[in-house]
Formats: sequence, structure tokens, C-alpha cells
Amino acid sequence: MTTYAHLSEPELELLRRAETVAAQRLAPIAAAGEPGRINRTLLAALAEHGLLDEVFRRDPDGGYRSVSATALCLLREGLARSSTEAETALALQGLGAYPILGAGTPEVIAEWIPRLAAGQAAAGFALTEPEAGSDVAALTLTATPDEAGFRLRGEKIYISNAPDADIYSVFAKTSPDAGSRGITAFAVPRESAGLSGQPLHLLSPHPIGRLVFDGVFVPRSHVLGEVDRGMGVAMRTLDLFRPSVGAFAVGMAQAALDSAVEHAKRRRGFGRTLGEFQAVSHQLAEVATRIQAARLLVHSAARAYDAGIRPTGQAAAMAKLFATETAQFAVDTAIQVHGARALEQGHLLEHLYREVRAPRIYEGASEIQREIISRWLLRDPG
Repeated sequence: MTTYAHLSEPELELLRRAETVAAQRLAPIAAAGEPGRINRTLLAALAEHGLLDEVFRRDPDGGYRSVSATALCLLREGLARSSTEAETALALQGLGAYPILGAGTPEVIAEWIPRLAAGQAAAGFALTEPEAGSDVAALTLTATPDEAGFRLRGEKIYISNAPDADIYSVFAKTSPDAGSRGITAFAVPRESAGLSGQPLHLLSPHPIGRLVFDGVFVPRSHVLGEVDRGMGVAMRTLDLFRPSVGAFAVGMAQAALDSAVEHAKRRRGFGRTLGEFQAVSHQLAEVATRIQAARLLVHSAARAYDAGIRPTGQAAAMAKLFATETAQFAVDTAIQVHGARALEQGHLLEHLYREVRAPRIYEGASEIQREIISRWLLRDPG
């Protein structure tokens, strides 16, 4: 596998294992789930086959530690090549849980992380609001002090695993005039009085929804990190996960390319296979080249993060930008090679066409990634 010549044998084995488990075990479970709702059987299967163990690594003393960014990328690419639903379930679980793992009190960690790692509970990451997407400083969900804790009032939208997650990592304003410096992170259980929500039906039917906080009480013990320091909690999670969004995109792009190559070898027209037409073969060559470039950008950003290089924002931005844009191009090209049959409901490429659009928006839209890169280029050297 020359495409992965830069990986060590254990890394390559993790990638292969994720792809194989997804194809043989997880894809049928994913297909049986209810679109747009949490597939708890799938979550349990991710744990049963050891993939959640890779996200929630155990320490010798029995505690939990963070996955490496590289391992997270390999897991997400491998899963995406065979089951985008399984990939998304694993990614959303990690995204929702990591603010708790990294900044929760020992009591909150002990209550929730073992259940999340075992696939017995689902987590959600609640940052985006109706009027605050890329501009996080514009959050309007308020957290006001109330005796031994805080009262949360406002709304969140496009929240992972909402409204059915068992626990949410929620970000709210505690100092309204302080911008991003006045945000606090909270662990909020689903059964909290005053918390409600509705599912949202998007182009690709993942568990995404809206949350409404009507005076939800959160005890001080459920503050994640320090009051007014929640933006740091959010960014530490996003810095780890952003390169792996690119890995998800690479996995989808590779699946699309593999499908197009097989079709070009088999499909005949005008006395020869499609692959014998230069107009087709050169398109496939272009897609393959872009995918490999995206893969290397993703792995480079992940390895920089794992090496402790900070900041890694520009590397992660380049990786996410190029990989997600490449995946859109790869899927579109693969559909063009296949023709109308690829647009039939149930076809792999019809599925990927719906899946591939969202990663160019979430965890920082492509325009935001370009802004991050350009600011780094134009920064003051001093």
C-alpha cells in the first residue's frame, strides 16, 4: 500500500482494522438504525470491537487519557471508507466527551467517561447557536449564578446527538461583555429540568438537533475547567478533532475513487472500457493525486499536534480545507464517471454525495479555514 508508506506498521494495522470492522460488522448495524436519531446499538458495537477503546485510552492506574491526533485520523478514515454512519457515531462521541475528559471534575469524569467509553451513553458538543456559528464570541446562551451553581437560558442549534444525548458539553456566556473571554463550559445531563429539544432533518440524516435551555440549573461541580475560561476548553477539543475532519473527508473521497475506478474497468462503451478513454482516466488520476495530497496534509497536521507543536492552527486549517474540498471534488467526479445510476437512492455515491457536503461547514467553514491560514501568513513576525 504505497499510498500509506509513511505510516508505521501499527498505524497501518489500526487503519485496516477500522475499515474491516466497519465493512463486516458496523455497516449492517448502521443500515438498521433510524435515520436522524442516535443508533445506540452502533455505539455499543463500536465499543465491543475495541474502537471506542482507541478514543478513550486507559491508563495503568485505571484512568482515561486522550487519543493521539494521528490515531484519531486513522480511525476516522478507515471507518469512513466503509461506513460513514459508524465514523460519525465515533467522532460525535469523542467530540462531546472530550471537554468532560479534559476539564471535568473527578466526580463528573467518574460518572460519565466510563459509560461513554463503553458505548452505554451518548455525548453531545453544544457550541453553535442560531445567531452564533463561526463567530463564537457572539454566543447568547447565558449562565447566571444561582446559589450553588448557574441557570442556563437560551438555545443551541445543529448540536451533535441532540436531542437524545445523555450528557452535553455546553458553552454559555457568564460574562456577557467579555466576548470569547467570558464563556464557561458545563456538563449538562439530558434529564436536567428545563432542558428540551427537537431533532433537525438535514441533507444527511445524522443525529443533529436543537436544544432549549429554560432556566436549566447546573451545579458548580459541573463546570468544566474554570469560569470564563470555557473557550479554551472548546478550542483544545477542536484543535484535536479538526485534522480528523479532514481524515473523514479523505475516507469518503477514497471510497468514491475506488468505486469510480472499478466502474471504469467494467463499464464498456463504443467498444472499449471507460477507463480506456483519456477523458475518464485523467480525471481519475487527478482525483487520486488530490486525495493523496490531502491525506499527507492531514497526517502532517496530526503528527505536529502529537509532537506538542503549538499552535497547530494553520496546519489543521490547511488539512481540513484541502481535504474537505477534495472530497467534494472526488465524489462529484465519481458520479460523473458513473452517470445517472450513481444518483439512484441507495447507491454508494448518492449516499456520499449527501454526506460530503457538511464537513466543508462544521468545525469551521472553508472560509474560516482560509482566514486562519491568511492571518498566519500575514502575522507580525515580532
